Amino acid sequence: MKLSYHGHSVVKIETGNHIILIDPFITGNPVCDLEVEQVKADYILLTHGHNDHVGDTVEIAKRNDALVIAPNELADYLGTKGVRVHNMHIGGSRQFEFGKVKFTQAFHGSSFTEEDGTMIYTGMPAGILIMANGKTIYHLGDTALFSDLKMYGELNDIDIAFIPIGDNFTMGPEDALIAADWVKAKTVVPIHYNTFPLIEQNPAEFARNVQTGKGLVMEVGSEINL
Repeated sequence: MKLSYHGHSVVKIETGNHIILIDPFITGNPVCDLEVEQVKADYILLTHGHNDHVGDTVEIAKRNDALVIAPNELADYLGTKGVRVHNMHIGGSRQFEFGKVKFTQAFHGSSFTEEDGTMIYTGMPAGILIMANGKTIYHLGDTALFSDLKMYGELNDIDIAFIPIGDNFTMGPEDALIAADWVKAKTVVPIHYNTFPLIEQNPAEFARNVQTGKGLVMEVGSEINL
C-alpha cells in the first residue's frame, strides 16, 4: 500500500486496487503539487466541511464517479451537488471494497462557504480511521488536543497517524506531540502547516521531538510504502 502527501491535509492512499483521497484541497492551495484535471480517485474521504478540506471534491468525484464518504450533514450537502455520497457519523464504521472506515471525534468547526458568501452548516468535524491491507491509518483531521485520543490509541494498533501541527486553527506542535504520545502510532506525520502564514511551523523540529513512534516529515509529493 502506498501513501503520499500533497500539502495541507491532503493524503492519497493507493491500496493496489483503489485510490482514496482525503481532504483534496488543491485549487487555491499554494503548496499542493496536484492538478485537479489529472487526479484520479475511487473514493474521497472528508474530515469536515471547511473549504480548505472539501476543496475540489465535487469536480474530482464527478469526473471519476468517485464515492464521497463524509460526516452526515456534509454528505447531504455534497449530494445536492450531484455526487455519489455515503453518509457516516462519529463512532460509526463501515466496510467498503478497499477496507474499513471509522469516524472519530475531532474538536473543531465545520461549515462550507459558497462563492456568494453563503455559509452552509455541515455538521460535526471528525477524524478518520482507515483499516486496509492489514494496516491502520489515522487522519486526525482538524482538531484540538483532547483526552479521548488516548482511547483511540488504546483501542487501535495504528501504523501511521497524520496529525495537524499548524496552531491557531488546530493544535500546535506542543499539543500535537502529546497527541502523538496518546495515539501511539508507529509513524507520525505532521500535516496542516505552512499553507498560510498563520500556520507556519517547523515540521522537522516536531518530527525530531516525537517520543512515541517515529516522526516523519513527508515533503509535498513524497510517498511511502506501508
